[in-house]
Amino acid sequence: MALSKIQLRHIWSAALAVTLLLICDQAFKVWVKTHMRLGDSIEVFSWFKIYFTENPGMAFGIELVDTYILTIFRIIVVCLLGGFIFRLIKRDYNLGFILCLSLILAGALGNIIDCTFYGVLFDHSYGQVATLMPNGGGYSTFLHGKVVDMLYFPLIKTTWPSWLPIWGGQDFVFFRPIFNVADSSICVSVFTLLIFYRQSLSASFSKEKDLHDE
Repeated sequence: MALSKIQLRHIWSAALAVTLLLICDQAFKVWVKTHMRLGDSIEVFSWFKIYFTENPGMAFGIELVDTYILTIFRIIVVCLLGGFIFRLIKRDYNLGFILCLSLILAGALGNIIDCTFYGVLFDHSYGQVATLMPNGGGYSTFLHGKVVDMLYFPLIKTTWPSWLPIWGGQDFVFFRPIFNVADSSICVSVFTLLIFYRQSLSASFSKEKDLHDE
């Protein structure tokens, strides 16, 4: 069955969104990796810093499972999500809904690139600025790279009251997690789906369930 002009337009729009997000994400990561040492910080504003860190785990530096397992899981999820988006396009779903899902896919794909290739393409950043394609090889092996994070928003810096149990007297920073463009794309898209496209999301999953049951 041939795709309609609107469906083709949605495919090209989704592909463009994914491409632009990946270019932005990877350009920022490569710049940070090749211009900063691990732990270096550039203050843009008092509430926004470029702070170079790496993690083998999930979004915002959360570390749950081995990098290899997580990378394989991400690849499987991206493949499934890509197929899901294509089916939604064929069912003439709203373009905004399609773009949100596409940006989630792009965010996941951006971090997959780090985990898959960065260990091979770069040397380490401990006490030095990493080199792209070093003569001695990368800092790790294929599928064992680390995700580059750099966006840090310490909006509030204060100290917990001394009378507070456990945390009393300790420093408190909001927002503490350090993330990247790919992470923010995923989070913003998820929130947009939940706020503006809950019905479309529910309908799409119901349709998938009905097709599976058949």
